[in-house]
Amino acid sequence: MLIRVLTRTSILFGTIVAASIAMFALLAVLPGDPAQVALGVNATPEALAQTRAEFGTNRPLVTQYLSWFGNFLHGSFGRSYLTRADIGPQIADRLQVTLWLVSLGMVVAIVIAVPLGVIAAVRHQKMSGTLLAGTSQFGMAVPSFIAAILLVDIFAVQLRWVPSGGWTPPASDPGQFLRQVSLPVLSLGLVQAALLSRYIRSTTLNVLREDYIRTARAKGLTPGRAFLRHGMRNVAIPVVTVLGLQMSALLVDAIVIERVFVIPGLGGLLLDSVSNRDLLLVQGVVMVLVVAVLAINYIVDVLYLLIDPRLRIST
Repeated sequence: MLIRVLTRTSILFGTIVAASIAMFALLAVLPGDPAQVALGVNATPEALAQTRAEFGTNRPLVTQYLSWFGNFLHGSFGRSYLTRADIGPQIADRLQVTLWLVSLGMVVAIVIAVPLGVIAAVRHQKMSGTLLAGTSQFGMAVPSFIAAILLVDIFAVQLRWVPSGGWTPPASDPGQFLRQVSLPVLSLGLVQAALLSRYIRSTTLNVLREDYIRTARAKGLTPGRAFLRHGMRNVAIPVVTVLGLQMSALLVDAIVIERVFVIPGLGGLLLDSVSNRDLLLVQGVVMVLVVAVLAINYIVDVLYLLIDPRLRIST
């Protein structure tokens, strides 16, 4: 098992390096001069040359990449081309906001999807199971930003139970934090719960039809105990794959949801830096998102080894 983990770890770092090269190359070929953007159209050639030297954009691309990637490995993203402020603290502040949304959204999705998916599978031949399956199918067709707009209209505008936007750190006011974060988290979690419940329903149906479940029931176990003791682990393997994909999807959805609810997260920082053509800040934010997605896939691979003992057997 240790060899497999080390192999996946080396693949992770290799993929991060390859992704950083591809991302840096794509941004490098974009038209525009960061020095010109920072100084304006009326800048003199002398000022432009001095600013390019300050930014390091007058150096060869290979040298620029090695310097930038080395700083990234040390946790430094350089200084913004426009504000001249350190990029690392900006990303750290915004990242914790996005992580709150993504983590709570995934918790909501799991809490809703697991019982509904299992019930829909167990009662698939009854009307209640059919209704649950149809509801989840409808939920999959609704984009997260549409769900956000509907939730705002109902709970913030008409009922006035919660605010329609804003952000308060949980450490400063937990109550206000929960009120402000409830609608964004539901917007993210409900849509993902619909997708996850469909996978859980399908996987549970397949497991319930297996011979070892029938054997366990023939030995006297109830359907529920037979499923929990012998089927839950087999259900968990494909579900873990879907959870990894959904975590990555939540990171993307959070960019839109943060705009809808005026939340100062990583998505807002990315969109602002793109509109301002602050390419170094764009590189930092995109690289953090890339590493987050790759780390999620790495964790899923390791969880496979823990859940399925067959994968831990050396070959």
